[in-house]
Order: sequence, then structure tokens, then C-alpha cells
Amino acid sequence: MKTVSDINIVLVEPEIPHNTGAIGRICVGLGARLHLIQPLGFSLREEALRRCGLDYWQHVDVTIHTCWKAFLDAETPGTMFFASTKGTRNIYDCSFHSGSYLIFGSEHKGFPSEFYETYKDHLFRIPMPGKNARSINLANAVSIAAYEAFRQIACKGQE
Repeated sequence: MKTVSDINIVLVEPEIPHNTGAIGRICVGLGARLHLIQPLGFSLREEALRRCGLDYWQHVDVTIHTCWKAFLDAETPGTMFFASTKGTRNIYDCSFHSGSYLIFGSEHKGFPSEFYETYKDHLFRIPMPGKNARSINLANAVSIAAYEAFRQIACKGQE
């Protein structure tokens, strides 16, 4: 089975360790890389990870970046997709490919305010036809986007 090891999941200032742990598990399952942009709302010390049940964390291909600029300098990302409830483009209209970066804001704050202008053409949303939810859980959003990227890349590989 094809993996998407050159798909990158980026969490900007994540706050909830269990979400990051679930996202790490998604990355391990897909062979995707995980990037964490500081500050983090939790510790990555071994005992803190164990407390969250992240005994598989050693299998996560994770890079920690001190800030957004450090991430951009280190990775020089090409195609970036930013998940946001403010996005006007539907995730299913995005064209993902090997090397894409799927970027997610923090659970409580979303992205830093300047992102919404700087990256306005790169924002996508996950449809939520229900009436009473303002957003979905970060780990669930990453799962939806990562597996949509996988589906597209895997299908392209079979053509």
C-alpha cells in the first residue's frame, strides 16, 4: 500500500497534548511528517508523553520549530493548505500532491491573525452541514484532511 511520507502535517501552537498525540498516531499510520510550531501548550518530556498514553511517540517523524519563521526557513514549503473555518474553498476542491503541507491552527485561537490575510488564498474548510457546531476537533480535522490527501495521492499513483 502506498504511503504519503512526503505529506507534512503542521500544527501551529498546539495546546492539547491528547490531540497532538492522536495526530501523531495519524502521521505514523500514513507515514506523514509532523511539524510542531512553538510555543506548545504541553511538555514533550518522556514522562509527560507517557502520561498521555503516547508510548508510540518514538515512531513519529516529528520536527519542532521555534516559530513560524523558523519553520519557513527550515522547510521552504511549496504547496501549503491552511485548514480554517474562515476558508472559502472546500477541502474536496483542493488538489493535494506529494510534498503538500497541511497546516492547522491551535485548538482555541486558530491561526495568528496575520495568517488570514497572508494566506487567504490557501485557506480551506471542512464542510459542516450541521447547524450547532462552530468547528470540529483538531485531531478529527487533521484526520479528514490527511486521509483526503492520501486518497488523492494514492489514486494519482494508480493512473
